Amino acid sequence: MNKLRKLLEILLVSFKLGLTSFGGPVAHLGYFHEEYVKRRKWIDDKSYADLIGLCQFLPGPASSQAGIGIGILRGGLLGGLAAFAGFTIPSAAAMILFALFLNHAHLGDAGWLHGLKITAAAVVAHAILGMGKNLAPDLLRKGIALFASVFILFVPSVFSQVIVIILAGITGYILLHTEKTASSDSYHFPVSKRTGVICLAIFILLLAGLPALSHTISNKWLSLFDSFYRSGSLVFGGGHVVLPLLEKEFVPAGLLTKEQFLAGYGAAQAVPGPLFTFASYIGAAIGGWRGGILATAAIFLPAFLLMIGALPFWQAFRQNDKMKSAISGINAAVIGILIAAFYQPIWMSSIIKPADFALAAVLFSLLSFWKLPPWAVVVAGIAGGILLPYIS
Repeated sequence: MNKLRKLLEILLVSFKLGLTSFGGPVAHLGYFHEEYVKRRKWIDDKSYADLIGLCQFLPGPASSQAGIGIGILRGGLLGGLAAFAGFTIPSAAAMILFALFLNHAHLGDAGWLHGLKITAAAVVAHAILGMGKNLAPDLLRKGIALFASVFILFVPSVFSQVIVIILAGITGYILLHTEKTASSDSYHFPVSKRTGVICLAIFILLLAGLPALSHTISNKWLSLFDSFYRSGSLVFGGGHVVLPLLEKEFVPAGLLTKEQFLAGYGAAQAVPGPLFTFASYIGAAIGGWRGGILATAAIFLPAFLLMIGALPFWQAFRQNDKMKSAISGINAAVIGILIAAFYQPIWMSSIIKPADFALAAVLFSLLSFWKLPPWAVVVAGIAGGILLPYIS
């Protein structure tokens, strides 16, 4: 009974965070620190810092992985599941409902939808500048970002992004030099190394096996699961980076229009919780509520497997400075991937006339200079999209 009470507590606390955590992954980590570290003392500051370091190191949604890790430390594997469910359900439900609304409304070129597309342009531009300062601070990493952007624009495919990530990791491993990591004490993690190895093996098996299986067996749901799982497995640098991966999976194949894609991405800025629930919207737009649930499970599954698999080994692995250099190279390539996505499909589909650019500039300024929360900028973008036909 005590175990059940603890799991319920984890679920309710994370659900509250899922309803109130606006502002993206960095803001989420701040909310987590306030709730989990300072208020409830489920984890101490040093262990929380170690956990955040791991989440930045692994591909996937950093804030969701941090929540999963804290849930596991608090209540085992079921605690991690409860923390994930509570934090994700509000956002995923809102995005699925939005997709179903658009599917039935047939709104076409409604002004407010165009406003959401322009909002997406402003948000991604803001993310590129903010992330670029941290992830590409020197000439070598700026060069990696430039190469990634040019390569993807000339060779636009999902495989080109994988190639760029691999080459950037090798370049970083060889040429980048990070500061030496001071040794630190280990902390207890209630999962064995054997379980960790099994989870990492499942992660690799699914990443390699799902594409082959989906090509062998013609099944809509299997193909969708494969696309979302691969996207969740290859994202370094935060939720915004999932944008180009998902766009390459679904828009060229005709499963989703550019207008649907960008409208959903704009709406994702207005809801609390993880930005990865943009996948919930795409899944629901393609396959109804069942597609939304499948997409949510598939895109977050790699985060679970990697977190459970890596944490038992993290204490030793985090001391490897060459691996940190490889990840620095990958993070720089992330900026280039985002720049390419900013041009196509975002800019080409949303900034059509001078008035569109003017609205995007206003929204970008509200985010960057006036520091308005993303949901308020989304509201402003919708209002601007409605007004544009009357003032331009």
